[in-house]
Amino acid sequence: MTAPLGYGIQLPVQSQSTLYAEPWEAGAGPEDLVEIARAAERAGFAYVAGCDHVAIPRRLASAMSTVWYDPVATLAFLAGVTGRIRLLSHVAVVGLRHPLLTAKQYATLDHLSGGRLTLGVGAGHVPEEFEVLGADFGRRGPVLDESIDALRAALGPEEFPEHHGKLYDFADLGQRPRPAQEHIPLWVGGSSPAAVRRAALKGDGWLPQGDPRERLPAQLARIRELRERAGVERPFTAGAITEPLYVGEPAWDVGRRTLTGPPEALAESLSAYRAMGVHQIQVRFRCRSRAELTDQIAAFGAEVAPRLH
Repeated sequence: MTAPLGYGIQLPVQSQSTLYAEPWEAGAGPEDLVEIARAAERAGFAYVAGCDHVAIPRRLASAMSTVWYDPVATLAFLAGVTGRIRLLSHVAVVGLRHPLLTAKQYATLDHLSGGRLTLGVGAGHVPEEFEVLGADFGRRGPVLDESIDALRAALGPEEFPEHHGKLYDFADLGQRPRPAQEHIPLWVGGSSPAAVRRAALKGDGWLPQGDPRERLPAQLARIRELRERAGVERPFTAGAITEPLYVGEPAWDVGRRTLTGPPEALAESLSAYRAMGVHQIQVRFRCRSRAELTDQIAAFGAEVAPRLH
């Protein structure tokens, strides 16, 4: 029997780029995040996700905004008000920090949440952010490659992890608490050729960044080819970010790219992702308020998700 198509959500409020933020989010805060995370858990969502930026340069602030909640703090906060839903960093820019610092933060999060972390990692794209933190933007690809290896060691079962690489070298340095999970899933974000290769060879999953659905089959075929050629056999979770959604017929302009309609029509459209070889989809709903968003989340979980199985 084919496994059901999983579904998760990138949280609103915690990042407010003009590419996707709704107007109501500007006045929202912690209580809204709590209610949205709880609604997602009730509706059977696999995860809630948070983004990672440390500081936005003035030249990008009008487009990206400067509202970017810290993902570790945000996911830990939401872990305390939920009980099952997984916590995804989408994505942690791990090249901004030493792997042992990243491991300390996320191991603690996994420990406190009872083993609910999925660590999504990416290379980053803001040069000024790297510069001010003393990180190397030009070499962020190789840095991410080695950081993944170092994090595999540092988030494993050993109290005294060990890694000896070109950029990072550590041993005989203990870190507790250890993660609750024996193996923390590590998903790699990005859609460039380098990111796809990194996901295929080093990741437990892939988080594409903006690929329209017509591009996904070729990307997924490339991942399968790379894994087969390298003899990589560990389980792999391929993801996709869907078009914006609205369950039902909206009474307002939700934009021409938004998928709308009755639950069966949405389910039929979204099931095409599974046919491509996608295992989990990240959804986003058009909405004018928190109440409309939580209603959409509930409707998706009750009426659309069962038809994705």
